This record gives sequence, structure tokens and C-alpha cells, in this order.
Amino acid sequence: MQPDATSPVPDAGPVYRYLCSAPPPAGAPIPIAPALPAAGCPVLHGGSNTLTTTGHSRDFLLVLPANLQPDERPPVLFMWHWIGGSANGFLQKGEVQAAADDQRFIAVLPVARGATVIGTSFNTRWPFDITQTASRMDEEFAFFDDMLACVEHQYTVNQQCVSTVGVSAGALFTDQLAQARSHTLASFLSLSGGTNATIIKPWNGAARKLPGVVLWGGDGPPQMDGNKDILGCVGVGMDFSVASKAMEQKLTTDGHFFIECKHNCGHVEPPLDAPPGESKYAGMWEFALNHPFWLPQGQSPFLDHGLPTSLPQWCGIGADSATPRTGGGCPAAENPCTN
Repeated sequence: MQPDATSPVPDAGPVYRYLCSAPPPAGAPIPIAPALPAAGCPVLHGGSNTLTTTGHSRDFLLVLPANLQPDERPPVLFMWHWIGGSANGFLQKGEVQAAADDQRFIAVLPVARGATVIGTSFNTRWPFDITQTASRMDEEFAFFDDMLACVEHQYTVNQQCVSTVGVSAGALFTDQLAQARSHTLASFLSLSGGTNATIIKPWNGAARKLPGVVLWGGDGPPQMDGNKDILGCVGVGMDFSVASKAMEQKLTTDGHFFIECKHNCGHVEPPLDAPPGESKYAGMWEFALNHPFWLPQGQSPFLDHGLPTSLPQWCGIGADSATPRTGGGCPAAENPCTN
């Protein structure tokens, strides 16, 4: 891989494209690797895979970088889709294969089992609302554990660089997973997610401070700056700006490093422009690839060097830091309530 001068390694000579490519410093903390599932692991391959976890048969897509070499130790990025979406939809819209080939990571795209808000017919796909029981949450956390354990069992991966990414409902779950598995995850990316709003479970704290991305698409009144980032299905609604800001408050209080990204297009696919020669979400993946587990808690290379040019200009470091995107050119809206 080619070096990138934006990601120097402290007190070391080499310069790496991403900090995840650098060797951990001596004495660096080690993430807790999950145990192999009781039912064992299938032989994994690129594409659709099935494993048995907590007594259920669950599916996920596995994306491998092209020409993966025996001496490579790729990071692992989990990608949780939105309510009306699918693992394959995330694969296509996120240009994940092209990103994995260029940025050299393994992607895991889980397929939702479903989670209905008690008292309604609203299937949120992933469990994150206050009506979900602790056992249902633990079941989904175990699904993450078992997928990761099987990937780590078959491939030599970079355990210091396991990240979780979610969009909309997938982000609301990712924000719960980040708390429950902070001892394993290096970072998290919440793209229209959050906590504490309406029926969304709160941020109760993470055992380890882990860096994150908090992105959403516009505030509602009284600071209206574009289309409102809202979700309303079968009488159950929420405002992602409220949820994202509530989570930011908790992250700030608890000392997590995070960047805030704020566009004006509402609840749509983020209006990202692909960096020259890279895939559309390369900047987002770059965030994960530059924040290994071994970084001191609350720290980031971005604090010293600023945000890389691959990230949108409407991102900033910390709460209330983003200069919101303006203008048109927003992606077409989809009905998020279509299941």
C-alpha cells in the first residue's frame, strides 16, 4: 500500500497510508476477541454466508479485498443497513467492494432478523428501541460476536481495527453496539442515528472511550437549515438531529473523540462526493482506518493534523463544530418505511 503523509506514526520512522497499517506501540491495549460460536463456524467465502447463533440461522454478506495476500492483516468493518434497505443494498450504494479493494479491508454486512416495536406493527429491522428486551439486545450482540469470531478464525485480520458502521436504523443499533462492545470495537460510525430521542434507547456509557462519527441531515425548527432528518412510520416517529445531538452530549461528557458531519438534505443517503480516484464513502472508511484500538482513549490523529480532505467540508471535530452543507444536489429521497 502507498504511504499517506496524513497518517504519521508517533515516534516512528515509517509513514503509513492509514494508522491501522502501523504496528501497535509496545504495551498497547489489546481488544477482547470474541469466542467461537458454540455451533461452530461455516467455511466462509466472499458473498452470502450463514451461521447458527443463539439458536437461530443468520445470514450475512462477506466482502473480501481483491487479491488478498497471505501476509495482509486487513481491518474489519461491520455495516448495518437501514429499515427499507438490505445488506445487498448497502453493498451496492456504499460501493463497498471497490472500497475494500482499494482501502484493503474486509466488510461484513449482516442481514436483519427483524425487531418489532412492542404494541405496534413497526419492524425496525434491528433492535434499538426501549421496548426491546435485554435478551433481544444480547442476541444481536452475540450475532456480531459470532460473525467476528468466525471471520477472525478463518482470516488473519487486524484485531486492532474492527469498526461498526450503521445507517438510519442500522446506526441506531450501531450506537447501542458501540456501548456494549467497546472492549472489542476500535471505532463506530453513526450515519443518521443517535440515542435518547422518542423511543430510542439511551446512551448508558461505554467501558472504553472509542472514537466516532456522528452524521445527520438537517435540524428541524427553530434552527431549520434544510430538509428535516426525520423518520415516521405507522405513527412512530423520531428526529435524527435530536437523537444525534443527545448522543453528542453524552460522548462529550464521557470524553470520547468524535467528528460531527451535518448536511441539509434530510433523511436521505448522505450527499458525499467521492474523493478523486476513490469510492463514494472512502472518507468515512478512512476515519475507521485511522483510529485503531491502541490509540490512547479520547485521542485522534485528526487532533494534530486536522480532518483529511477525503471527508466532507461539512464535518468538524466535536459537538456543534460542523459548518452545515448548503445548496442543492441532494440524493433522491426514498420511503424509509417500506419493508
